[in-house]
Amino acid sequence: MLATCLGGFGAVALAGLQADAAFAGSEDSLPGPGHAGHGPHHQVRAKNVIFLYMDGGPSQVDTFDPKPMLDKHNGKDPGQLFDVEPTQFNNNGTVLASPWKFQQHGESGIPVSGLFPHVAKCVDELAVVRSMTSEFPEHTFANYFLHTGSGLQGRPSMGAWVNYGLGSECQNLPGFVVLNGGLIPPGGLDCFGSGFLPATYQGSVFKPSGTGVANIEPVEASPGEQREKLDLINQLDSLATEQYGKHDNLESAIQNYELAYAMQMAVPNVMSLADEPAHVQRMYGMESKYEPTRIYAAQCLIARRMLEQGVRFIELTCPKVGGDRWDQHSNLKNGHENNALAVDQPIAALLRDLRQRGMLDETLVVWAGEFGRTPFAQGKNGRDHNQFGFTVWMAGGGVKPGTIYGATDEWGYKAVENRAEMHDLHATMLHLMGVDHTRSTFRFSGRDMRLTDVHGHVIHDIIG
Repeated sequence: MLATCLGGFGAVALAGLQADAAFAGSEDSLPGPGHAGHGPHHQVRAKNVIFLYMDGGPSQVDTFDPKPMLDKHNGKDPGQLFDVEPTQFNNNGTVLASPWKFQQHGESGIPVSGLFPHVAKCVDELAVVRSMTSEFPEHTFANYFLHTGSGLQGRPSMGAWVNYGLGSECQNLPGFVVLNGGLIPPGGLDCFGSGFLPATYQGSVFKPSGTGVANIEPVEASPGEQREKLDLINQLDSLATEQYGKHDNLESAIQNYELAYAMQMAVPNVMSLADEPAHVQRMYGMESKYEPTRIYAAQCLIARRMLEQGVRFIELTCPKVGGDRWDQHSNLKNGHENNALAVDQPIAALLRDLRQRGMLDETLVVWAGEFGRTPFAQGKNGRDHNQFGFTVWMAGGGVKPGTIYGATDEWGYKAVENRAEMHDLHATMLHLMGVDHTRSTFRFSGRDMRLTDVHGHVIHDIIG
């Protein structure tokens, strides 16, 4: 029986895998023109990415980088203590101590502020990078830089580069999904775009409720009628291809039609949380009294379900909390508490859930904003933008858990130890996915372009 199956069903399955670009497919099986086709360059540690984008720039000295000097010199003129760089609004006040207390947690003893009581319980999963820097102090440019490796509009996003290089194991969902909690970043949808890469690699924006995307239910009377329409479109497109050759716009449109056809069954299933056990929904915060927590809980739970379907790159944007995003130029305490309340429990639940299901080791979770905040006040009770040193963290996917990398100065102002750039973050993410960032390129405007441009070094010290 086994021998028969090997030559029957087994051979069919093998043939299917060999035709799939995400497994062993040849250049002919790749999804359209412009695909890198290189696959992994070295050992793969992470198969998927969940990017937890903290829109607005959380304060490093109020979250994961405690600075006792701020308590000691609270209320003093920062210009008398250290050199103060120009800020976004130059409305500088006095040194501002953190309103939250830090405590060490887990076996690693990593300190976390009272803003994140749930994430603090998962701290032994984290690799905390305290020395991240950016080149831009303004939201739009900094968001492009974080998402695309360039402060210029129109470059391909991280998710587009990952799918361009590796393809997607999922055939009935997009390889790059953005779960929009309600806040599109400054810079708009170009943060999730494909830039000069083929349009098939741009992010698909889903809402974390209902059907997720519009027009997912067919309007035709029968599946056969809809299939006939698609076949006719394909025939017309084939005629155009024969006459004019292959072009990205046409090839991407064909693939999008086919993907949309497949999504009709997959999307309702992945979006429906009815089959999730009640205790899992409670763990994520689906029953929270705070609506933003419920929204972000749904995002995190849907992200896990999409991972199970093979979606390669998933980004979560923040929900609206009634005030501002993590951009507290005033009223720091209330604003940061509201934003943390929205995401803390769902993020911790996501990490625990992935660990329990054996998925965290192959899933890279990245928590980052576009920059940090100043250690001194803007006005009386806010913090201005600070690109000179801030904190991001990663978990799972081959990172070394329970570690701290780099340091800012005693004020939490500037990176002074193991200074890291955004290009280094991108290089490290690609490395963990088996991609050499210097070799995943696309020919555009006369040269070989890449996510890290001509920069970037892998942060090996945080790799397990």
